[in-house]
Order: sequence, then structure tokens, then C-alpha cells
Amino acid sequence: MEKQNTPTSINSYKRRWNFNIGIILFGVIFIYLIATIIIYITNHDVSIYEVRQGSIIRDNAFTGFVVRDEVAVPAEDSGYLNYYVSDKEKVSLDAKVYALSTNKLTFEQEESEVFSTISTETQQNIRKITQAFIEQFDGNQFDNTYVFKSDLLTELDNGKRESRIEHLNALLENEENIAVRNTLQEGIVVYSADGYEPVNIEDVTLDHIYRKDYEPIQIYNNTKITAGDIAYRLVLDEEWSVLISLEEDDIEELKELTQINVRFAKDNQTMWADFSIIDKGNDGVFGCLKFNKSMIRYVTERYLNIELMLENQSGLKIPKSAITTKDFFVIPESYLTVGGNSRSTGIMIQNENAEYTFKSVTIYYRDEEELVYLDMAEFDEGATIMRADSINETMQLRETRALQGVYNINKGYAVFKQIHILSESEEYYIIAEGNKYSLSNYDHISLTSDSIKENDIVF
Repeated sequence: MEKQNTPTSINSYKRRWNFNIGIILFGVIFIYLIATIIIYITNHDVSIYEVRQGSIIRDNAFTGFVVRDEVAVPAEDSGYLNYYVSDKEKVSLDAKVYALSTNKLTFEQEESEVFSTISTETQQNIRKITQAFIEQFDGNQFDNTYVFKSDLLTELDNGKRESRIEHLNALLENEENIAVRNTLQEGIVVYSADGYEPVNIEDVTLDHIYRKDYEPIQIYNNTKITAGDIAYRLVLDEEWSVLISLEEDDIEELKELTQINVRFAKDNQTMWADFSIIDKGNDGVFGCLKFNKSMIRYVTERYLNIELMLENQSGLKIPKSAITTKDFFVIPESYLTVGGNSRSTGIMIQNENAEYTFKSVTIYYRDEEELVYLDMAEFDEGATIMRADSINETMQLRETRALQGVYNINKGYAVFKQIHILSESEEYYIIAEGNKYSLSNYDHISLTSDSIKENDIVF
């Protein structure tokens, strides 16, 4: 019997659709990649800068020439010189200063004994002299090394003062060949000279500034001098001056100043000075710094390395590249009112039906004239606003003013923030902090103002 085929149903040939999760995921990822590429191409890169507290110090360094009221006192006779007073000690009129003996003095105390009994004060002074020399050492000015040596020897020599005076007094009692010399004026005795003692402010030239023919001498106890040699220097007044040579840029920067804060490199001390500019034509232009105290601190110095502390401003430090400007409508603060369900601050503004309605506003700044700065993008120019407490007082939004500011991006989009600049360097500004319309420490801003616009979303 022939086998008969059973007809197959048409539906049995239809393929059943299978759910493929891999294809779905691939499609989603593909769409995401396309969207990311489009966003990347159409958006500018925004570099972020974190605002931090900082300071800007502007100073100009100079080597100054010191001018004092002083005289170099010559020895009246020849002999071996020994002082009754210490170096940099103040003496009164007709006080004993030094003695000249025919022969070199010999002391009962051996040198080793003297050095082993150095006083605490002398030790501290030696430390200060050494530290100052190390801190301001300059290989191009080797003569400072000789000054350092002289200062040390003088300080050590002062440690033997009591023994020396006892010996001198004993010689005088025995009427041996010794002569004592007294001061003719009161002042500060200094054991050094350099030939510039007669120079006053009017005499100073560039040769003085640049140390031409500068030959300082140091005078020591128990050394032989001849009549006419310098025995000591006597500084007569507490007032003293430092003169510096000025270039054109210095003159422009300093011409309006009458007082300047000065830092001395020798000991890092600062002091205010009266300042003036002296123009000597072809002989140069000089800045004159006048002081009326601390003369004795620098009485042994003819040249001082100084810095003019022109500015030391602290605040929030931001880069100059972040700065932009924006125009705002300005209105008197009296036009602000409080309204709406949220009790937000706003203004009463006229609508198209000539009715006044409340509009909430964002205040960007209040200035010292009690003017409020409003975003121009939120209003039509010429729009009429009304003072809330006086329906008869109205004004139109026309007056504009510009503010300097940066784009704050703390919230993920750009918001203009007003700034007040206090100081600047070549690359940064120092701005005021504590203003609720400005920035705070650790805020994030756009590093460059030209790479972003207000309300741009920052990824």
C-alpha cells in the first residue's frame, strides 16, 4: 500500500523571532558613542582652576650708598693706638676715646685666656655677624669678606676691653709715655673709615653707587699709626639716608611715592623711609631714602643691599586668563522688593497689558552708590519698573555698567561672578574675598574666559 504524505501547515515554516540581548546592548553603546563624539566635537574644552588664597609681593632690589652726618677724626700724634670705648659705642662731649703710647702695650692676660673667657654677649654678636655674612654673601663683591673679617676681629677685641682700660690707667698713673685724646663732639665711635665721610646727599654720583675708588680701612687696637692717620670715625646724628640709582622704569613706578617700606638684606629688618627722587641730569637720577632711627644698626656699612617693599597684598589668587567683563542694567536699590510665594527678591515690572507684576531677579552686585546690577538677558531694554512703595515713581531699564568677573562652575554650569582686583603680577590677580557676590576659597572657575559662555554646561 502506498504511503500517503500528510500536508505540512504553512505556519510551521514561519521562523520564530528570538530576543537577542547582545544586539540591543550593541545598539545602545553605538548610539552613546555617536552622541559622545558629537558632544566632543561641538563643545570646547574647559580647563578648571581652583581658587586659593595667595599673595603678591612686589619688590625692587638695589644696592644703596649710605650718607650720614659723620667725620673722620685724625690722630694728633704718632704712636700705638688703644681705645677706651668699644666699637659702635655712643660717647659724650670730652669723653676719653683713645690713648697713644710710645711702645706697643703688653697685657698680663694671655690671648688664649682672653678667648676662653669671651662673654655671652660677645658670643651672640659673633653669631649674628657670621649669620649675616653667610646670608648675603656675593662672590662678585669679595671686599665684603674683608669687612666680615674686620667685624669679627673688632668684636673679639671688644672682649678684651676691661683688661686694656686697666692697663692704660696704670700707665697714666705711672706717667709713662702715653697721651689720652678726648672727643670734641658727642656721637657714635666707629673703628673704620673709607674716605666718604664728607660726602653729603648733594655730592653723590654714580661713581659712589658703583664703588669707584672705594677703599675701606679698619682700625685695630694696639696698632701703630702716624700723625694725620684716621684714628676713628664719629657719627654725629641719628638721621641717615640711603641713595639708589634709578632707571626709567624705576622712576615711573616710584614717582608718586613719598614713603616706602624698606627691607634690609643684612638682617631682614624692615623700616619705613621718607622717599624723594633727585634728578642730577647727566650725573643720573637717584632715589633718596631718609631714616630717623636704627642708624647704629648699620653704622659700619657704607653699602646696603635693600629691597623696596612696594606691595604685599593678600587675598584670593586667580589667573589673568580667567577674567572677563559683562554689562548689566543698574537700578537704585530702593526699587527692589520682596514678593511671590517664595518671598524672593525682585522688582515690579510693567507687562504687555500695562500692568505691574512681580518678577524675581538675581542680583550680581551692589556698589557703593547703592546701585544694583541685574542681568540684561532677563529684561528688554527700555522696560518700565516701579518702585514698590511709591506707584508714582517709575524708571526705564536703560543705564548699564560693566563688571569684571570670572565664570564660576561649581554647579556644573557657568555662572558670572563679580571680582574686585586688589593687586596684580604678570600672570595673576589678587582679588578681595568676603564679598557674597564674588568668589570664595576653593571655588572652581574656568581657567580661560574665552572658552566658555554664561550658562554653558561643563562636563
